[in-house]
Amino acid sequence: METTKLMVNRKRLLDTINVSSSIGSLENGGLNRLALTEDDKKMRNIFVKWLREEKLEVRVDDLGNIYGRRKGTFNDSPAVAIGSHLDTQPCGGRFDGILGVLTALEVVRTLNENNIETDYPIEIVNFTNEEGARFEPPMLGSGGVAGEFTKDFIYNTKDNENISFQEALINIQYMGDEKHRLRDIKYFIELHVEQGPILENNNKLIGIVEGIQGISWLNVKVVGETNHAGPTPMENRKDALAPTAKMVTKVYEITNEIEGLKTTVGKLNVKPNITNVIPGEVEFMIDVRHKDDEIRAVTIDRLREQLGTIAVMNNVEVTISTDWNSDAVLFSSKVMDAISEAAGVLGYSTLRLFSGPGHDAKYISKMADTGMIFLPSINGISHNEKELTLEDDIEKGANVLLNTILKLARAQ
Repeated sequence: METTKLMVNRKRLLDTINVSSSIGSLENGGLNRLALTEDDKKMRNIFVKWLREEKLEVRVDDLGNIYGRRKGTFNDSPAVAIGSHLDTQPCGGRFDGILGVLTALEVVRTLNENNIETDYPIEIVNFTNEEGARFEPPMLGSGGVAGEFTKDFIYNTKDNENISFQEALINIQYMGDEKHRLRDIKYFIELHVEQGPILENNNKLIGIVEGIQGISWLNVKVVGETNHAGPTPMENRKDALAPTAKMVTKVYEITNEIEGLKTTVGKLNVKPNITNVIPGEVEFMIDVRHKDDEIRAVTIDRLREQLGTIAVMNNVEVTISTDWNSDAVLFSSKVMDAISEAAGVLGYSTLRLFSGPGHDAKYISKMADTGMIFLPSINGISHNEKELTLEDDIEKGANVLLNTILKLARAQ
């Protein structure tokens, strides 16, 4: 058998995805499976069962990350790690992150049924709380492993119900041991849906990800003066919301001037948020992304200057702080070339592109040569129940992952 043309079992893979899609399911076909909830526990239990059925060495670390290790000929050598995450957004899709874990499982199943032994060990991984929908910031599991976040910081992070990450881990019985963390790896590959329209718009089957854009979250607080809406003349007001609207407009004006820049104002809190009271305080968040960290830094400086000017002109105060910052990363050319070669042998078209969203691969790239495989997202929709990647594309992506692993898991 030519291992470069080995194929996954399509039916088995799709059946596995369907099982996942039944846990935390929503009426419109999406999923609500927040990290460290009971539904997450159910999915984890099934995943562990699948790992054990493949005779993998299963372990759980102190952050709840789950690993399944398949031995290699040189079992003491660094492993090739593959995976992603199984948690979702509150109204998330069935594929985001999940495909990366389940296609990794299918890769191992295919190797096992064909009695193929790799030189390097293979580790499947499910990272905890990638989405950040329950515990902020996102990617706590992979970030903890890579040293981006301390254990104390992660454990003390709390959800909206004041439950800590540590308490939630204990509640679902997935508190493992720090000695089980991912450590000695040679490569890491993450398959993921694109969550954007670029592959579909260019009619390409496989995305070879060159890196991940840098991200900054800016917290903007505008302070005016609360007062009664009826008797207060317009010229005497210190309305915090009116200049906020101008600031949001300015954010997008700046964005349109800079190629490749993406900004989003997706969270806004108005106080006191009463119909007949002039808003005295507004707090909003700006998500800023670009593949060039210098351009992102210059953009943030411009935002600080021009939003400050708007505040002065409208007789309010503004403070801008950085809540979260994550620099851009570039992935391994060796891994990208391996993905390209695998796709070429299989006859699949490819496109090299940058990722807008952050992924676990971003932090794990600090530990090993890293790469990502993107699959087309219909209409570019993600973090939405309508998220869809076609079955044919899932199968092709799994085949590329399989043949990439076959190449990278060979002793060079």
